[in-house]
Amino acid sequence: MPQMHARITQAYATELRAVEGVADILNRLRAPVCVASSSAPGKLRLGLETTGLLHHFGGNVVSASSVARGKPAPDVFLYAAGWMRADIRDCVVIEDSVPGVTAARAAGLRVFGFTGGGHCHPDHGARLLAAGAERVFGTMRDLPQFLPEAFADPLAA
Repeated sequence: MPQMHARITQAYATELRAVEGVADILNRLRAPVCVASSSAPGKLRLGLETTGLLHHFGGNVVSASSVARGKPAPDVFLYAAGWMRADIRDCVVIEDSVPGVTAARAAGLRVFGFTGGGHCHPDHGARLLAAGAERVFGTMRDLPQFLPEAFADPLAA
């Protein structure tokens, strides 16, 4: 196990990159944000630190290790909404996996499927829609058109 941890740490340090445009989106968001992930807390934090995204979330990083059941059960999303003191009806999940879309829908959340990750195959969008995603998108620059009320007016800056 120590060798596996060393390999993951090395791969994160040399290969992991933030999704193009995600930092800009996070800078422009007016709404509170949270990460709700199936990753273990240490791996999750390492990934966010390595990509330079951790500071966007403050302490609002939730791992499924904090709940009884991981995705596709809704537990991590329900826990994250409670963590954020947010009404489920006011939350939107951006998800890139079928189990994640399934979990978000089971929690009663709106969910948009993201297909711009390196792991996404050509049929990935159709799979996310079939799992219950409201819509799918492939680049972060498309997100503001789906949630314009959540973003600061770029002309006002």
